[in-house]
Amino acid sequence: MILVDTNVLLRLVQPSHSKHAVALAALAHLRYTNDTLCLVPQVIYEFWVVATRPLDVNGLGMSAAEAERDVEKLIERFRLFRDERGIFDRWQQHVTLNHVLGKSAHDARLIAAMQRHGITRLLTFNATDFKRFSGIDVLDAAIVAPSN
Repeated sequence: MILVDTNVLLRLVQPSHSKHAVALAALAHLRYTNDTLCLVPQVIYEFWVVATRPLDVNGLGMSAAEAERDVEKLIERFRLFRDERGIFDRWQQHVTLNHVLGKSAHDARLIAAMQRHGITRLLTFNATDFKRFSGIDVLDAAIVAPSN
């Protein structure tokens, strides 16, 4: 199983973005190799935040209806693991042991959710953000995508 990071999903819904084709190719390749592509609620929350944030503050400027449509498509296409008890304790261990500060605490929560659900691989465009966490295999979408 592979957790798909928010940044990959955001590139997926932006046909004009320079990484759109790479995101599509990476996901298609992983589906072809029969990997199960997964989401956790936090990825959906982060997607919504960026999708509905105005363009002038680094968002996509979507309406709530547009974001809802895209979220429904994502939930249909990927396996969604719901939040469960135990994620908070794992998150707290990660931020404490790894001295996580600021926005990186969101990354620690993704790792905690992955561990809670037995997901060991993460597909992302920000592989360096996750190097501090042990026990996961970080897949860079740009490397996973087959060359054209």
